Amino acid sequence: MSDTERITFFLLKSVARACKEFDLLVEGDRVAVAVSGGKDSRALLELLLRYRERTPFAYRLVALHVDGTAAGFPDLRPELVPWFQSLGVDYRVIPLDLPADEPLPLDCFRCSWNRRRALFTAAVGLDCNKLAFGHHADDAAATVLLNLMFGGRLETITPRVQFFDGMVTVIRPLIYLPEKELARYARARGLDTPALSCPQGSVSKRAQVKGLLRQFGREQGQIRANLWRVARRAMEF
Repeated sequence: MSDTERITFFLLKSVARACKEFDLLVEGDRVAVAVSGGKDSRALLELLLRYRERTPFAYRLVALHVDGTAAGFPDLRPELVPWFQSLGVDYRVIPLDLPADEPLPLDCFRCSWNRRRALFTAAVGLDCNKLAFGHHADDAAATVLLNLMFGGRLETITPRVQFFDGMVTVIRPLIYLPEKELARYARARGLDTPALSCPQGSVSKRAQVKGLLRQFGREQGQIRANLWRVARRAMEF
């Protein structure tokens, strides 16, 4: 077994754990996978393709990429489209349609809101009942701290949540995977480029909180587990 296969095997164990524990995938699901172009979302798509080979049931995947050139983001289509084709996965590139009065550059909230709107609209239009995001364990831990420090509430991102009266269910199959393991997989698979080049990526509150967590070195794992446990208990999911 190659190093890449060993890494993939390890990651798939965590994906399987999340899928089984939170009932993320079932027979007949049509899953839209949000692919921004970064390492996490690209790893998510590949891992869901590999996980499908191991399940006793069938589900369909379609990759969704929001083209953000209208907001000044780089055009990732020349990189992503050949990659989608090499995987043999169905895919759609959808435009980031902005209101005429939308101020540029987009701040984090407006960028996320507009991208989510495009993804949900496309997922519904393609008759997808699931929308998969590449949020991982570090994202969940950072969200707990962000909500505590700036919102005064004990909440995190949930592995499974329904929208529009159950029309679309957001799932997060990477919720148990640390970012460093996804980075390791991306390097092995050559998925660590291209970067989304978010202008707020290094100065946002989320980036600052993640930087704080990284300062704890090897203790990060225990901190992530503790934050996840208390937030999950408070939210009862």
